[in-house]
Amino acid sequence: MKTIVLYSSRTGNTKRVAEAIAAALPQGTPCLDLTKPLPENLASYDCVFLGFWVDKGTADEASRKVLQQLHNKNVALFATLGADPKSDHARKSLEKAAGLVPEGVNVPSCFICQGKVDPKLIEAMYKMFPASSLHGRNPESEARHKAASTHPDAKDLQDAAAFAHEVLLGLEMEG
Repeated sequence: MKTIVLYSSRTGNTKRVAEAIAAALPQGTPCLDLTKPLPENLASYDCVFLGFWVDKGTADEASRKVLQQLHNKNVALFATLGADPKSDHARKSLEKAAGLVPEGVNVPSCFICQGKVDPKLIEAMYKMFPASSLHGRNPESEARHKAASTHPDAKDLQDAAAFAHEVLLGLEMEG
């Protein structure tokens, strides 16, 4: 099965996850920044693993554009976000991104893990939102950003590799 990993990364989180995924796939699987020119033979891949950072509850803009243009048989999604990866926000972010994939394209599975938030973005949110807001400067926000700053960690990267392995195994079993 011919695979490729594409990713968009703002702080390096999604790139690290993408590299862990690529390392778990067959040797020689390309791992490319999707904000750079994509290979002309992109349609020839049986499965595209596409990673993004969550922005406003969905994939970042560059990833959204690529997702909408993929007509490969399978697109497995992975993402990083500053919030709890088990939260409704995380689940809904993956669902929104999966909804961008063209009709007829199979999304066999998704993976999401926490990642540090760009400090410039944190400061911008603190200026934009009042302290009473989820994104304002308050003890809860600061604790969430502190927790996120340690991710992706070794377990997240192991889980990402396991995700890639499981997707590939599942697709190979389907035939």
